[in-house]
Amino acid sequence: MGIVLDYQTPTFREKWLKAKSNWFHSSLSYILGFFPILNWIHRYNFSWLFQDVIAGITVGLLLVPQGIAYAKVANLDPQYGLYTSFVGVTIYCLFGTSKDISIGPITVVSLLVGEAITKVTEAHPDITGPEVAVCLSLVCGVITLLMGMIRLGILVDFISGPAIAGYMSGSAITIGLGQWPKMFGLTGVDTHQPPYLVFVQFFQQLPTTHIDAAFGVTGLVILYVIKFGTGHLAALVPRLKKPLFFMGIMRNGLIVILGTFLSFILNIGKSTSPFKIIKEVPAGFDAMGIPHLRLDIITESMGVLPSIILILVLEHVSVAKSFGRMNDYDIKPNQEIMAIGASNIIGAFFGAYPATGAFSRTAVMARSGAKTPLAGVFTGCIVVLALYVLTPAFYFIPEAVLAAVVVHAVSDLVSGPSYVMELYRTSLLELTVFLLGVGITCFVDVETGIYASVGLSLAIMLLRIARPPVVALGRCPLLKSPQNSQSFPPTHRQSKVDDYSADQHYIYVDESDAHFTKALEPLPPGMLVIRLTDSVLYPNAGHVAEKLTHFGKTRTRNGDSNRDVKSLPWNESVGASKTYPSHSHHHQQPLLGAIVLDMTAVHSIDTTGLQALGCVRTTLERHAGQTVEWHFTGLQDDRIRRDLLTFGFGTWGDQQDPLEVATHSTGEAYSTPDILSLPPPPLTYQNSEQSPISSLSQTAVSPPSQQRHHHLRNDTATVNMSASSLPVSPHHQLQPPFHRRSILQQKQGKDEKAIVESWRSAAFMELDVNRFSSRNSLYDPMEMDIDPYYANINMSTDPHDQLPTERYPCFHWDVDTAVRTISARWHQKQSTRSYFGA
Repeated sequence: MGIVLDYQTPTFREKWLKAKSNWFHSSLSYILGFFPILNWIHRYNFSWLFQDVIAGITVGLLLVPQGIAYAKVANLDPQYGLYTSFVGVTIYCLFGTSKDISIGPITVVSLLVGEAITKVTEAHPDITGPEVAVCLSLVCGVITLLMGMIRLGILVDFISGPAIAGYMSGSAITIGLGQWPKMFGLTGVDTHQPPYLVFVQFFQQLPTTHIDAAFGVTGLVILYVIKFGTGHLAALVPRLKKPLFFMGIMRNGLIVILGTFLSFILNIGKSTSPFKIIKEVPAGFDAMGIPHLRLDIITESMGVLPSIILILVLEHVSVAKSFGRMNDYDIKPNQEIMAIGASNIIGAFFGAYPATGAFSRTAVMARSGAKTPLAGVFTGCIVVLALYVLTPAFYFIPEAVLAAVVVHAVSDLVSGPSYVMELYRTSLLELTVFLLGVGITCFVDVETGIYASVGLSLAIMLLRIARPPVVALGRCPLLKSPQNSQSFPPTHRQSKVDDYSADQHYIYVDESDAHFTKALEPLPPGMLVIRLTDSVLYPNAGHVAEKLTHFGKTRTRNGDSNRDVKSLPWNESVGASKTYPSHSHHHQQPLLGAIVLDMTAVHSIDTTGLQALGCVRTTLERHAGQTVEWHFTGLQDDRIRRDLLTFGFGTWGDQQDPLEVATHSTGEAYSTPDILSLPPPPLTYQNSEQSPISSLSQTAVSPPSQQRHHHLRNDTATVNMSASSLPVSPHHQLQPPFHRRSILQQKQGKDEKAIVESWRSAAFMELDVNRFSSRNSLYDPMEMDIDPYYANINMSTDPHDQLPTERYPCFHWDVDTAVRTISARWHQKQSTRSYFGA
């Protein structure tokens, strides 16, 4: 494949010029994005119109009774529920991206608005409920509009599903218990106190039940009979499926119509109704006007206002996403939040209270076959018709019937036993979040339940971010050759000969995984392979650093050979245990030479994380008493590469560093192929000045920051030799630059070819080590104590040599490639030392 990964970083000037050239198009797209209707209105057709009219009318028949009932939950007159219903469904088509969503009053927000109205009117008797509702609608609209415009929809993703389910279930129970006294006609129950007290008082006042129960209980039973009966009958008689579907979704309207008709008959000729009815409802938009922001209302509502905004956003976005997935279209969360804001701001001019998308009405809209968001306009037409034509009929609607409609609606919001069992089987922490939300909502109030469940879910999220698993990996053979012909020889610490194929490849798995316990094979001595399972950020940087240091110190020995028990730190254990091995066993462990980090799951490293890795490097080098190489695999982002290079894990110029030494007087330069084709150096010399040992001090390798070296497999590196340091021969024989102890002396009797190959490998191997090890290292990379294990291993041609390669030698495509590369290079280095007796 020949792919070399080498990402180029655009300069600030290039970024600025690109942004400057696209600013007009970007600005225009941003502004036009506020009105998604412009993307599809020109393609609108009669087929879509027909489907939208049917769906809009269907939802309108559901929305009218719901709006009247939910207004009573909010402690408002019925017409305010209709005002809220009209504005939301009508305005949404201009700003929304979902064809199914239906904005209007919902139970939980109605409950919170009712609590706010109660608090404000008790503190300021001169303020009316509608004034509070309009002010809340305006404030919520402005805040959500700004959230959508500056793209803060991502905040919704920080609220967990169990937290939402918890406070929604608790809110449904609260609303249901608050409607029971109305359904039974009880007057001695204070529904504004905590739900458990409402429950107690309800049964205490149950003997005083009025005739209202005949409407409420009967209506609730009929609603459930229609709901389950139509579904069961549709399965038995498929040809009646469509009529039964429409009957099912219109059940709220049907029970209101039936209850109103019976109420009208029972009240003929009577001046006072024997049961509670909603009485007069003004026709038209009687509350239209310019809304006023009052600081006293906002101040008194501050305890409830954040909860209202949270519910508005969460309910709407979650519903829109759900139906977008079901019906295979995309929605834009930020634009949806902006649509909520625009709807509530405009609604404030009509006397509406805060509204958002409702699950039940959205489901009906989707099942009715809506094709575009314009279906909501036809829903609004039904609401206007009800406001101007049907208001005289609203006079006789029994309040018990409306209470039955609310109880029936909120029952679907309670999470069932199956959901609880799912949480129990998957995560006890998330089950705790759910139960906490339900419990606090039922025993304190809704807003406290919301804050508690959301706060606990955020705390759990932060805990998981701060303590991600750091996994030590073992290797398991991917394929064994049947003959086991070629092997990795045993080390001096092994009691038996373990054979490994030279072209054996491995998968690297969690060493504690029970599935691989019997198949795991030991890592090459001196190497640690560790997997990071999350991004390394400031909350978890310290934890990751501690785990890496722990693995390094407990799995390798200290580089100080004179270190005994008396020299150990006061807090270091010397007892034999799984975590802290005994002192004698510790001396049998290898020296740490390389750490391979599997970074597949790491998508970001911040400055704190990079500094923590740097501290770990320093600590482990002091522990090993030598340079410790750091290798990284599976990097997901070129920015991570740049950051690692910036903090010294490699060198910026690695990909182009030439091997620079002193030059010949001829000034000729030799490329890599030229060097490898040169004849061997002489084995004997007439005097000591001609010996390679004497010229050792005169040769030099340029520092990594000044080197420019291409990949040895494909590119060339220029090598210059100095006449003052090497003898001149007709063949331009070259002597290699050896670093300190690379060659202390030449052993007589060595094969000339072997010696030449050794010093050639050593020359380039020295450069390779210096590239990624010497920068910011406490020790000389060439002084590494490499395990004798690597002296005799035989690495065959890698059958996976067509994998993409990294330009920087400290980065690798995968863990197996990294381990094989390190092993092969250490083999070259150890072999060179064995040739020369170093």
